[in-house]
Amino acid sequence: MLDKLQHIIREFADIDQELMKPEAASDQKKYVSLNKRRAHLEPIVDLAKQYEQCLKTLADSQSMIDGEKDEELVDMAKEELRRAKDDKEKLEEQIKVALLPKDPNDEKNVIIEVRAGTGGEEASLFASEIMRMLMRFAEKKNFKVELMNKNESDTGGIKEASFRVVGDGAYSIFKYESGTHRVQRVPVTENQGRIHTSAITVAVLPEAEEMDLKIKAEDLRIDVFRSGGSGGQSVNTTDSAVRITHLPTGTVVSCQDEKSQLKNKAKAMKILVSRVVAEEEARLAKERGEQRLAQIGSGDRSEKIRTYNYPQDRITDHRIKKSWSNLPAILDGDLDDVVSSLMVEDQANKLASAQ
Repeated sequence: MLDKLQHIIREFADIDQELMKPEAASDQKKYVSLNKRRAHLEPIVDLAKQYEQCLKTLADSQSMIDGEKDEELVDMAKEELRRAKDDKEKLEEQIKVALLPKDPNDEKNVIIEVRAGTGGEEASLFASEIMRMLMRFAEKKNFKVELMNKNESDTGGIKEASFRVVGDGAYSIFKYESGTHRVQRVPVTENQGRIHTSAITVAVLPEAEEMDLKIKAEDLRIDVFRSGGSGGQSVNTTDSAVRITHLPTGTVVSCQDEKSQLKNKAKAMKILVSRVVAEEEARLAKERGEQRLAQIGSGDRSEKIRTYNYPQDRITDHRIKKSWSNLPAILDGDLDDVVSSLMVEDQANKLASAQ
């Protein structure tokens, strides 16, 4: 571990030297890349320096215990040695976590797709609530949120919608929301007070960068149509909605939220590229027989990850078998405790696999 830490300290110093050169800012792409790498290494370097100081304290304390005659000083040295040993153990655990391989997508923006599943109108209403929960959570984390597309149901819920979350580390936080979310409650349309179970799916896609995928124009079929909605002024009377089909994979994306056809096309392309890249990554991982350790569970949309139980005011995450109360607060975006628990479990799984 010490050798690895020394290597990181040297790399950190080399990056600082590069950034100090007058010509560093002339290559903007390289400049941004170096700064990102520096930001990633900085907390590890801080831990490494603390660890080096801790080892020095251990050696000095042991030397004093071995060579000092004064009993009072020896007792002080023994106490300092005990504290230093505790610090060493804690630092070693922190360093192990910091040195774990990072998901290359963690720092990316995300595109989140929410779709109503089983449960008819009740599922569409629940989909709307989950979308709002995720958007509120993003806003509380000071991320920028941009609605990409929304297809509403007749009762004011959503059949499907997608939105973009912009900010450093967005994927590292939101990736745990990918999967099937289930709700148990009495629907507003239920006259006899019976509890129904409905489900929606959430897909969290790391936003593809330009270099991730080159899509040829001949691989696309682009159709335009008149956007629909719940009526009134929100329905366009022009063919502004766009549907793009990626012919090699059969991936289809529609976007009708903007009144401008060009804006709808740009948003649809952003979603399409991210979806095709994510599907290709999943295919390659399956081909290699790899397990993605960066997520709790598979993240597959068919996997039930969480249940929201209204009668019992409780949500349960089935991946880590943990429950929380106060549903209204959670649905208002207070997801920090939930996500933190998932991250801790994720790190524990990675550490166990790295042994």
